[in-house]
Amino acid sequence: MKNEFEFIETLRRKYNLSKIGDDCAVLPKDSKTDLVITTDLLVEDIDFKLEWSKPEFIGHKSLAVSLSDVAAMGAKPVWAITSIGVPEAIWKTGFGEKFYDGYMSLAKKFGVELIGGDVSRTPDKIVIDSIVAGEVKKGKAVLRSSAKVGDLIFVSGKLGGAAIALKCLENGEKYESSKYKKLLRQQLAPNPQIKTGQIIGTKNLATAMIDLSDGLSSDLAHLCRESKVGAKIFADKIPIESQISDFKFLTEDKFSIALDGGEDFELLFTVNPKKYFQVENELKKHECFHIGEVTANAEIIELIANGKSEILTAKGFRHF
Repeated sequence: MKNEFEFIETLRRKYNLSKIGDDCAVLPKDSKTDLVITTDLLVEDIDFKLEWSKPEFIGHKSLAVSLSDVAAMGAKPVWAITSIGVPEAIWKTGFGEKFYDGYMSLAKKFGVELIGGDVSRTPDKIVIDSIVAGEVKKGKAVLRSSAKVGDLIFVSGKLGGAAIALKCLENGEKYESSKYKKLLRQQLAPNPQIKTGQIIGTKNLATAMIDLSDGLSSDLAHLCRESKVGAKIFADKIPIESQISDFKFLTEDKFSIALDGGEDFELLFTVNPKKYFQVENELKKHECFHIGEVTANAEIIELIANGKSEILTAKGFRHF
């Protein structure tokens, strides 16, 4: 059975869908500006659970995941459309109002205007469709397909936090009584890297970029496939969430969680080596870590650990 990435690739080839392949589709707006548009589907018990979260967090997250896609294009988010389907029993609890309280709070933070959507009833689960559009200077959207051999690979923050938070929630941790609220919010109400993405875009720092939603191993593989390149990353350079060691119930090692966990919503980007110091200067107020380099070994990712090289297999989140 095909996974969702193979299915999308089949559709793209079968119907010649040339605008599919990046975090957002890029469309012309006017002579100076392009429009980037993304959509995300969030489904109860797949992307969130009511027993763990609260409506305000679900509203926040439904916008945040789409804002992260816009950030990965180096664009400024401008408007959004959101549709929700809610079971009648949940609707009667005031879910809708609380959902949009969380949604609009994040929208206000980044100047995003909600311009429409729909509300419907579903039989038993909540379903959310999020659409966000952003603007970027003409021809300057940062794509996944532009990485070059010799480019340096960066990530915008520490990895593994959202995956650890998910495991904590699965292990019975409750947000209201937890001493790890900040960590749990990385899963329940993540913060998209809009400002970092815009700096990278406006300063023309990156050759290619993608947001880390499925996991470093998977998303780096996506970028390599689109750019027809390979990559080499160094285990000792990968920034890992420091609180991992607090949780003794974790069965995976912390490095695997950082590589494959997903939903960090940080940015993974490649940089011409000549711009290394410019990146450090422009992003000095933002976390930014150099973790590897782009190679000519197309679609092969090498992991260098303790002086040894091994081929890294993509093991991030998949729906199918």
